[in-house]
Amino acid sequence: MATMIVRRLGLLLVVLVGISLIAFFLTHVIPGNPARLLAGPHATASEVATVQRQYGLDGSLISQYVRYMGDLLHGNLGISLSTGQPVTMNLATFLPATIELAIAAAAVMLLAGVPMGLWAAWRPGGIGDSVTRGVSIVGAAMPIFWLGLIFQIIFYKDVNVLPVGGEISPAIAPPAHITGMYALDALLTGDWPALGSSLQHLVLPAVVLATGGIAIVARMTRSSALDVLDSDYVRFGKSKGLSGSGVMTRHVLRNAMIPTATVLGLQLGYILSGTVYIEMVFNWPGVGLYAENAITNLDYPAIMGVTLLFAVIYVVVNLLVDICYMFLDPRIRHLASTEVVT
Repeated sequence: MATMIVRRLGLLLVVLVGISLIAFFLTHVIPGNPARLLAGPHATASEVATVQRQYGLDGSLISQYVRYMGDLLHGNLGISLSTGQPVTMNLATFLPATIELAIAAAAVMLLAGVPMGLWAAWRPGGIGDSVTRGVSIVGAAMPIFWLGLIFQIIFYKDVNVLPVGGEISPAIAPPAHITGMYALDALLTGDWPALGSSLQHLVLPAVVLATGGIAIVARMTRSSALDVLDSDYVRFGKSKGLSGSGVMTRHVLRNAMIPTATVLGLQLGYILSGTVYIEMVFNWPGVGLYAENAITNLDYPAIMGVTLLFAVIYVVVNLLVDICYMFLDPRIRHLASTEVVT
């Protein structure tokens, strides 16, 4: 296992270099001059040139990239052109809110998608199967930003049971800062009003963000469970008199989760990319909202910082999925140990 982890971390460096190269040149060929935006519309050419030198925007793209990579090796992601602060500081400020939203959406996706898939597989063609198929088709086809707007109209404007956006009510003081995630910090400090308000604000964006993932996870779980239900050991378990829930939990669920785990890992990447839209719709103060502001202002260092951050998270999540395989399937553990020996 250790050899596999070291190998994947080595590939992580290669992936980051490739992503940084592509992202750097794509962001810098976008029409526009961020130095002109910073200097103002009435700035002279010499003032614009001064701003370019100040933020490292002078010189060729290759020299700028080499300078950026040199700073990156020292943990320096540059200075944000829009905030005037180090990008690492901005990411540390906005990242906890995004992680909180992503964890909540992943929990909704897992707790809803897997049971729906098992329910559909237990009686193919039944009501559970029909409901799961309908939800899967609608959820996979629904644009999340449009769904977010519809949910705001229904649950805030019409029913008025959930807030329209933000991370916590303006009337309630945020909890003491520990992790930066309001719900967790409120729970750790026993700030129950802040906990209730933060959970209320978390419901709509998390459910909307998880909708597409629920559809895909449910379909994959159904397909995997159907294959497992047709195996000999499941039929033997039924012949011993195991109940339906016993067969599902003891025999079907664990084996069906192996391909589903791959989809879960991929959907976590989808959730991260979807936070950009959801945070804009729900005014959620996370990295997605920060990225939107960076793109609007041609903030090259901030765009690069967000891109590399999401790339690292995506690769690490897939590494964790591979590790989960070893716990779900003993054959994979044996194969990994064989590779180490050879």
